[in-house]
Amino acid sequence: MGILATVSTWTPNFNRHIDQEEQQLYDHLLRLVQFELPSQLIERFRALFVDGVGYPDADIVAAINKIASSKAADQEFRFVLNRCCHILINRWQTRPQLQTAIPELISLFETTPARPVTEYSRARSVRRMRELVKGFVDSEQYVTLRRLSQVMNQAADLHTPPAHEPIGALIRRYPYLYEHCLLTDGSTYEHQQTIRQLQAKAQRQYEVDLSQYVTYQVRRSQLDREGSAHMGSRVLQPVKNPTLLSDQDLCRALKQFAGKSQSAGTYRDSAQRFLTHTNQTPTFQSFKDDLYEYMTASVDPEYGRRQFNQQLYSQLKSTLPESNDQKLNDFLIVRTCSQLLNFLVVESPQRPNHFVFVDLISNIGSTLTTGLLLKIVLICRKVKPYLEKRFSILFNHYEFCRRDGVHWLVEAMETLNLALSTNFSTIDLSFINQIAHQ
Repeated sequence: MGILATVSTWTPNFNRHIDQEEQQLYDHLLRLVQFELPSQLIERFRALFVDGVGYPDADIVAAINKIASSKAADQEFRFVLNRCCHILINRWQTRPQLQTAIPELISLFETTPARPVTEYSRARSVRRMRELVKGFVDSEQYVTLRRLSQVMNQAADLHTPPAHEPIGALIRRYPYLYEHCLLTDGSTYEHQQTIRQLQAKAQRQYEVDLSQYVTYQVRRSQLDREGSAHMGSRVLQPVKNPTLLSDQDLCRALKQFAGKSQSAGTYRDSAQRFLTHTNQTPTFQSFKDDLYEYMTASVDPEYGRRQFNQQLYSQLKSTLPESNDQKLNDFLIVRTCSQLLNFLVVESPQRPNHFVFVDLISNIGSTLTTGLLLKIVLICRKVKPYLEKRFSILFNHYEFCRRDGVHWLVEAMETLNLALSTNFSTIDLSFINQIAHQ
């Protein structure tokens, strides 16, 4: 209801001047989306934007022609068309029976025009519109829409995606990527709300699926210990593994993130001990020294001695050295932890080097590597979105690569999903330890 209430008074939320013709177009679509079927609206979009001919409203044709012929159209038209799409998407997304139309609308722009231009006077305008739509398809805005289409594709099989499909087709599985991969600069408030609702729904479903799977595995393990495996197979309804990890890897990772070992306790216990200790830390330098010990405690000593520990030490040493003698504060903690995530995962889209991350996964595995990242966000929860952003950079970098060609990244994204879900939600999977060792 929240989106429906706000859509009717739609206004842009970024600093672009909205011409009269542009607002006329938006108001036109806002009226139509209230009562026309998605199939009718998609055909309108085909006539107005893809074919460029045959639209029934002459005033709207005149308005769109003026928008397309403006000097700013090469830079601005993609934003206009993106807004037009989201007027429909935001309405359809609130109605489950209409959601299947969203991927159909988005894929429309990759189809070829179906109607010829019969009026010579219209040829130039139509050619210009088709050029602008092609530019839209090549834009960041359309890439983001295509990702949204993957998320909304209800026919997608979450359990057995083909190994040859691109990484981009997996985005539906990772709610923590949604805000970073499905929003662009200038996304309206309504669209931001749409994405957050999708994210919350996907996260809830993932947690339910995970909890049901662990419950099934625990029960099966109990029956096995009781020697009732044959009878149990008839009684227990099998529950599918909701991840792309093997059953063994999933159980090991869950025991690592949600279970409690006999010695150190959980990751949250370790983080709380560190935070309690830092309350007495006199200086920023002391905090960095303690942080180094906290991090390296989770690294295999042999691997750490080779080069990682020295790299980590150098990273911390070079972090705000001018503040070493200052009293520890929130800014210093956030800055240190965010720069540590740059070092461990990836720095930026402009500098997407991730050698350290790949080296960690290759040597200590995705579970322990993710554990290092989890240790950071548990002592500084403000950098959790920053960690998610690091993974979105990797996702975007490999988006069009085959899944079986970057298996390490899929494993890392799945493992992070587990780590965040078991430590930043209400889900309790501590009973995972009841599963027999796999």
